[in-house]
Amino acid sequence: MKKILIINGHPDIKSLSTELAHSYEKGALASGAECKLIHLCEINFDLVLHHGYHHRTHLENELIQVQQDIKHADHIVFVYPTWWGTYPALLKGLIDRIFLPGFAFQYRENSWKWDKLLTGKTARLIVTMDTPLWYYYFCFGKPGHKSMKKNILEFCGIKPVKISSFGPVKSAGEIKIKQWFRKVEDLGRRMI
Repeated sequence: MKKILIINGHPDIKSLSTELAHSYEKGALASGAECKLIHLCEINFDLVLHHGYHHRTHLENELIQVQQDIKHADHIVFVYPTWWGTYPALLKGLIDRIFLPGFAFQYRENSWKWDKLLTGKTARLIVTMDTPLWYYYFCFGKPGHKSMKKNILEFCGIKPVKISSFGPVKSAGEIKIKQWFRKVEDLGRRMI
C-alpha cells in the first residue's frame, strides 16, 4: 500500500489549497493508498530557525511528528499558493525548521558534497497562482517551482518531483475550478 503525505501550506483553512488537498486525498483513498493530510495552519510552531545550523533549535512536538510522517511516506504532496513568486512563509518556515542536517541531508566532512537522506521518496507540487501560467514560466522563470523542486526536495534526494500549476485563480470561474478539483482528484487516484 502506497503511503502518501499531503501537506497543505496555505495559512487559511478556508482556501482553494485546502479544497485541492482534499481532492487529492479523495482520489488517493479511492485507489487504496494510506493517506495523511496535514494543514500547516493548524500546527503551532515557530517559523524561524533562530540559530541557523550553529545551535539546534528545539523542535516542537508537532514538527517532530511531521518529520516522522515524511520518513513514513513514499510520496509527499505539497499544496500551496504562489505568493510573490514562491510559497507562503508558513511553508518556508516548516522547511527551514525540519529539513535539517541529519534528517533531510548531511554535509560530508571536509567536502563540498552532501548525502541525500530522503531518497526513495517522490513528490508532487500542486500550486495555485494569480499570474498567468505562461507569464510565470517564461517571464519570471518559475522561481518557486525551481526552489521547491531543485533547491529543497531534490537536494534532499526526493525524486522525481512533478508539478501541477493552476491559474490564474482570480479570473477562474466555478466551472474551471471544478475542473481543477477533478484533475487533482485524478492525480490522487493515480497516486502521482
